[in-house]
Amino acid sequence: MTIQDIATLDGDLAQVTGVDDAEGKVYVRYQDGRSAIVTGMSVFPTRGDILFLEYNRCHFAPPETWIDPSRVGVVRLIRDDRTMVVETTQGMEIVSIGPDDVYERNQTVEFNAIRGALRVVSETPIERLRDEISDRDEPAPPTTAAPEPLTFEDFGGFREVVAQARELIESQFKYRKHLDRIGTRPLRGILFTGPPGVGKTHLARIIAQETDAAFYPIDGPSLVSKWVGSSERALRDLFDRAQASPNGRAIIFFDEIDTIAERRTDTHEWSRKFVGQLLTLMDGFRRDGAVIVIAATNRLEALDPALLRPGRFDRVIAFGAPSESDRCDILRVGARRKRTADDLPYNELAVLTEGWSAADLDLIWTEAGQVASRDERGRISAEDMMIGYERVLRRLAPRKETRT
Repeated sequence: MTIQDIATLDGDLAQVTGVDDAEGKVYVRYQDGRSAIVTGMSVFPTRGDILFLEYNRCHFAPPETWIDPSRVGVVRLIRDDRTMVVETTQGMEIVSIGPDDVYERNQTVEFNAIRGALRVVSETPIERLRDEISDRDEPAPPTTAAPEPLTFEDFGGFREVVAQARELIESQFKYRKHLDRIGTRPLRGILFTGPPGVGKTHLARIIAQETDAAFYPIDGPSLVSKWVGSSERALRDLFDRAQASPNGRAIIFFDEIDTIAERRTDTHEWSRKFVGQLLTLMDGFRRDGAVIVIAATNRLEALDPALLRPGRFDRVIAFGAPSESDRCDILRVGARRKRTADDLPYNELAVLTEGWSAADLDLIWTEAGQVASRDERGRISAEDMMIGYERVLRRLAPRKETRT
């Protein structure tokens, strides 16, 4: 048995997300969001099974060993493939339905990732949930000062990833006339892959500002939420607006693209039509236009293979877990727009935070700022950062323990 795409720890738990019988591949995800492909298994599992993975062996584990707490959401759409679209305070999710279960739109249901829908909590949407969703969608109040523009210097760590993305984007915008003169087909799409919290969305925004391109961010779950029933038309309108950008440059960014562009099957009618429309639009880019599609996913194996063919997402740029030097760089970049003391423990914290994501590291600054402001001080000190680290460590401890 072999495990591809990821360094597996001895004794990791993983959940089966898909099985390819023809190629002998089993797709799994770990409890921290990472994914991998397992080959060479003597007994094939089914989707939802829990596996205990070691370096060269695999055992089936009881479902109760997988820590996946139940959540509550409102049913927004019942699909023909025994799944439904459920809206939570975090966005839209696809939830499976048992063979004998019956659910209806606008019911509030309890569900989890393994068993799917569990029970009906209420026949109507819970008002508290509706209020939270409404508050989240309220537009931010206008500010008098424009936000300070982002540059590549504001992205910490992953220097090779940034350099690769920067080179690809500049070749399409800055050196576009040379590509046209040579007769080379312009790049149409770039796919960012990697675990949550590494900065995929942040880098896409920086690229748009650095290239002076109009930026059209699209969140996958919200696309289902707002445009169900007319998603193809809305997608065409989006591409039309991008190609009509005032300076001719535009970046369309799909976050969590795996939620809207999964592998097409006969039972997933909505996904099949949507992916087909997306492919048609990307194939139909005008040669004289300068529009690039960037997408982000932490589940590369779930994407429709047609998206990765030449002429669509031509390049895949992978973010891994930040190394020690990456973590040190991320912490240093986090200090750029803050008032801090001169001598801060960047190197020490980089050693202590092995396995942390960029988002986890950013929480240190948030907690350190809380400590400094509570003491009515105008700068973040080394002691504040260490206290911030300890607070975040306590918050992350339950997540880390699930992997031991």
